[in-house]
Amino acid sequence: MQREPIFPANRHSLYAAHRYSAAIRSGDLLFVSGQVGSREDGTPEPDFERQVRLAYDNLTAVLRAAGASLDDVVDVTTFHTDPPAQIETVMKVREAVLGGAPYPNWTAVGVNWLAGFDFEIKAIARIPAEN
Repeated sequence: MQREPIFPANRHSLYAAHRYSAAIRSGDLLFVSGQVGSREDGTPEPDFERQVRLAYDNLTAVLRAAGASLDDVVDVTTFHTDPPAQIETVMKVREAVLGGAPYPNWTAVGVNWLAGFDFEIKAIARIPAEN
């Protein structure tokens, strides 16, 4: 089965510069690379809550480019530079973005470096049959 790269609108240079795809479609599955809370110029958003919201916005844009939505996400991994200090904010944004149950699987990982960012989210989604 051929891998199909997926890119959201207006983000190609970021992915080209770092040599990775925003997502890869394989059959009806979409594997989304880690999305961060970058501003339009690619730099980290300094406000942590806004950075988390932008990361979810970027995830949503990649999903949309593949014909999917957050409702199609089955697995999420988030990366945090300071989990104890950040988890309350992450949970607040996550609840606002994802809404109610059923929730996707979720693994949260504490890390010490995210290239200047403090939060990253990657996901696996099942693309709806009509796409």
